[in-house]
Amino acid sequence: MVFRRSSWIVAAAFAAVSAGACGHDSARPSAPVNASSSAAAAAAAPAQIAIPPSDVAPPAAQTGGFDGAKAYDQVAKLVAFGPHPPATDAIHAVQNYIHSQLQSFGCAFDDDDFNAQTGIGNLAMKNIVAKIPGTGQGIILLLTHYDTKRVDNFVGAEDGGSSTGLMLEMARNLCGRPKQANSVWIVFLDGEETQAQFTWVTSDSVYGSRELAARMSVAGDLKRVRAVILADMVGQYGLRILRDSDAPKWLNDTIWNTAARLGYQSVFVSQETSTEDDTLPFIERHVPAIDLIDLNDYINLGYWHTAQDTLDKISPRSLAIVGHVILESVNALQLKFP
Repeated sequence: MVFRRSSWIVAAAFAAVSAGACGHDSARPSAPVNASSSAAAAAAAPAQIAIPPSDVAPPAAQTGGFDGAKAYDQVAKLVAFGPHPPATDAIHAVQNYIHSQLQSFGCAFDDDDFNAQTGIGNLAMKNIVAKIPGTGQGIILLLTHYDTKRVDNFVGAEDGGSSTGLMLEMARNLCGRPKQANSVWIVFLDGEETQAQFTWVTSDSVYGSRELAARMSVAGDLKRVRAVILADMVGQYGLRILRDSDAPKWLNDTIWNTAARLGYQSVFVSQETSTEDDTLPFIERHVPAIDLIDLNDYINLGYWHTAQDTLDKISPRSLAIVGHVILESVNALQLKFP
């Protein structure tokens, strides 16, 4: 999914892969999945998984209108599509599902189709950009990736699914609200994962965010971006999100002060980490961007990039907390950039 620069994380990732991975990239596309059967599976009721009482999502009235139970249901439906790496029938079904959800929420959206020259050849990819208009010129950019790692039987409940389910619920909340100063773009990115091998290679990853940043730069939109907030791996039990040392202090402070005000200090903790992820193309262009992620703990549990990254690893409460913090942080940014 992402690469931590700290050497001990690399070692931990290697240990987790050696102990629990059911395969790694082998320079070949995954077997195609029938799109119609995948869509039918996703439309079915989510599998019944016992949620500990302590991890049940609080009522949406307590989390600013963000419904953690609805976000969890979205994750369940995304997982039901099965593995969906780029340029497969399954990811096309996922794209159609995201379209259907955005339409049901009244969100205007664009499809940005592009081709990426990857380590396994040229692959067709698609970013889906939901645009919530504002009264001014500024843009607040919310990002997630929806592709899964090219690993056998990898459904990506936490890695891709958690943040995509969260951003679908974010779209349900924000689309149709009265206009605020800044537009909010919620972007579902394709091609975050490496394609040709298991280990992280910057040149063979973050295809969707590179395409998004480049297109926005050419269109003149990039200079209008006030902040980029990326969610990635935000649904696991015992969630601990560390401050992003690659993000500007003011953006870290905006989010962590919001989390503290809401009483979530045990989730948004004070330690720092450094990540290469979908924020990278924006950081390289000097756009303020932050990555909200708990990779460390998932690696240590042995689930990262394995067939064990399944729905039973997802806490509705964790989704509710992160969604609440992002929603309130967007409100804080609207006030900061009137």
